[in-house]
Amino acid sequence: MSKYEKGKIVTGCVTGIEKYGIFVGLDEFYSGLIHISEISSNFVKNINDYVNIGETIKVKVVESDDELGQVKLSIKDIDYRLGPKNRQKIVETPKGFSILQEHLQDWIQDKVQEIAQNGVEE
Repeated sequence: MSKYEKGKIVTGCVTGIEKYGIFVGLDEFYSGLIHISEISSNFVKNINDYVNIGETIKVKVVESDDELGQVKLSIKDIDYRLGPKNRQKIVETPKGFSILQEHLQDWIQDKVQEIAQNGVEE
């Protein structure tokens, strides 16, 4: 008997978004797909308007395959949000990766000298 029975509401984490649907990780063994037709009864122009990668949502099990560990999911007829979106945009520092670029050659040279003096650790 399947861990994810048809009609059951479970919680999962959005792991990917494609034009055709939303990938959801349910646990360490099962993953699922919410096909674009299972997102809303209305026309879905942009899936990103519904979920974000990394967001935890509730999903309804449409069908499951225990052998493959795959589940067909839906959010069409349920309140899938667990709470308000409280994610903050990641703001890049003004210098970005330039610090790495500025110091990389020095760090490489220091490590090469350290290996030359002490030998390679195994």
